[in-house]
Amino acid sequence: MPKKEEKTKYRQAEHIVENKALSIWEALIPVFALVGMLAYNVYVFGDDALSGSNQFILLLGGAVAAIVGFFNNVSYKQMIAEVAENIRSTTGALLILLMVGALAGTWLISGIIPAMIYYGLQILNPTIFLAACVIICAIISIATGSSWTTAATVGIALVGIGEALGVSLGMTAGAVLSGAYFGDKMSPLSDTTNLAPAMAGGELFSHIRYMALTTVPTISVTLVVFIILGFTIDTSGVADTEAILTNISSAFNINGWLFIVPLVVIFLIVKKAPPLLALLIGTLLGGVFALIFQPEVVTLLGGGDTLTFESAYKGILNAITVDTSIATPDPALNDLFSSGGMAGMLGTIWLIVCAMVFGGIMDGIGALERITESLLKMAKTTFGLFASTVGSCLALNVTASDQYLALVVPGKMFSKAYHDRGLAPENLSRTLEDSGTVTSVLVPWNTCGAYHSGVLGVSVAEYFVYAIFNWLSPFMTLLFAAFRIKIKQLASK
Repeated sequence: MPKKEEKTKYRQAEHIVENKALSIWEALIPVFALVGMLAYNVYVFGDDALSGSNQFILLLGGAVAAIVGFFNNVSYKQMIAEVAENIRSTTGALLILLMVGALAGTWLISGIIPAMIYYGLQILNPTIFLAACVIICAIISIATGSSWTTAATVGIALVGIGEALGVSLGMTAGAVLSGAYFGDKMSPLSDTTNLAPAMAGGELFSHIRYMALTTVPTISVTLVVFIILGFTIDTSGVADTEAILTNISSAFNINGWLFIVPLVVIFLIVKKAPPLLALLIGTLLGGVFALIFQPEVVTLLGGGDTLTFESAYKGILNAITVDTSIATPDPALNDLFSSGGMAGMLGTIWLIVCAMVFGGIMDGIGALERITESLLKMAKTTFGLFASTVGSCLALNVTASDQYLALVVPGKMFSKAYHDRGLAPENLSRTLEDSGTVTSVLVPWNTCGAYHSGVLGVSVAEYFVYAIFNWLSPFMTLLFAAFRIKIKQLASK
């Protein structure tokens, strides 16, 4: 085989596209266009931007990249081939997202998630109220995979309890958000926790284990600060959660046996079982425990009067696949006790696919290669590369005003740079979460900042200083990078 033909075949196999004619400014045109369009789109649609308009804007960004490619003699076929390769590389992540939705459904109807909330609320104490808020919201957010749901339900209740005790609204909101984002960040049920490794080219449970290295110290410091604050403030009154606990126990059979299922899943994760297998077993066990402990709930979801094979089958399949909601006397709990099933994950899957279209065309025209070269020249050290990633995530949270895009765009831009430095993808996915996921709530005009401020009734300015976990996380990841603590290398290196 001629050398030129052999080289071409090798480069195609590596899926690395170089375009020597493309200048750095041409490579950045689609990025600037995308950020500008996203910023305006979020301004117009607000919280509804993720319902579909942001996804279409990603496709428009891909169209801008394609125009740049056409002017630089890149064929349509080559661009589509890179898009197909990008989407193929996320197949595992997409399947995991679907299984996460399924697991959330059976864990809800079995009473596992309600049990976590029930026992979590019982650790409230006025002296350690703020630290308890962090722990409760962390437990609930891990169980639900959503900081938004946690803040809109238990978070509102805790802010009300804090006000009754005479605790500053800003302090309580900061404690709520610190715990909620810790749980959101570490939960395999969270869409951002799935999105970050998908963008970086990593694996879900490996990402969570590696992320714990920076996240556990950060939440520990946060808890210490809130414990100290708890001893320095005067509280009055009693934390009344009796009504909430009564409503939970009236809707579900709450007992300690329900924790067997999450313990089994944790055991499988520790033993490094394939993620899909661990999630599938957790889903099926959740269905079995639902039949044992919550037969009335399963019967109701199955549309029957008594528990039969047909109503059981229908009830569990509904929980796995579509929207599920368990009614309680408390309207706030009704929002908490709801799950979208596999269907609820389709929005995130849609976002990933559209992001892969943009990233694939950027790959196809050689833009990511050129941007990576420039980034590596500026970031001459490993610390510089981590700092550039953090800066990009923060900038996108401020400009694009969306948490997901602060993961998607830097994730695609930096993935090759980390690979070229011999760094495992877990380094990038962890940095994306440490700087992109958690800081979104600190920007008033970001969808997360606007949402939480509105839901909790506390301005960003009031809770900013007390959202300790959120602003400390990027500093912690930079500290680890500066001292090269647990910087995972690629196996091939």
